[in-house]
Amino acid sequence: MKNKISKFTVIFFLLISTSSFLNANVNLNAIKFTFLSWTSGSTKLSYERVFPEIKQTGELCAGLICAGYDKYKNNPLGFTLRYGHKFFIGSYNVEKPFDGFFLRPEIIYSHFSYDKKDDKIRSLAQMASVIGTFGYQKTFGSFIVDGWVGGGFAFGNSADTGYHHGFQLWNWFNSYNKNIALSFSIRLGWCF
Repeated sequence: MKNKISKFTVIFFLLISTSSFLNANVNLNAIKFTFLSWTSGSTKLSYERVFPEIKQTGELCAGLICAGYDKYKNNPLGFTLRYGHKFFIGSYNVEKPFDGFFLRPEIIYSHFSYDKKDDKIRSLAQMASVIGTFGYQKTFGSFIVDGWVGGGFAFGNSADTGYHHGFQLWNWFNSYNKNIALSFSIRLGWCF
């Protein structure tokens, strides 16, 4: 019995040390740029961290509203913050922990002032949203690509345009609803 316990102990510690050695070469962090954000008046950077024990990641994104092309010509100035927690679905590769399809609940907050279309008086938009997204993420060496689409609930003081630099309010099929938020994007970045 003592011999079996000592063999088990040796095998157990070998497995743990091998696992730690293999994970030492795996990228667990990523910095990403939201590729389309600058075309809509903001620049967004995000940091993502892998939690390999639970096959999930957490992602924090911050954006500067005004650093980009002002498509609505309303001079927005402010910031946006979002946090999403990715749950990977399907197969999971511990050597490529960022890769795969995911579901991500997300909280988004956007705060900015802008010129109103009619009278050019500065107005304040403060909106928050809770959305669910579905996406796919892939790494090529240290390069990472992330794309998603999603929707959810929005609340707060909306902008005239319905665009809140992180999500768009429902404005389709001749109907407008300031409580429905839609989001999609592509992020490009670097794993380390």
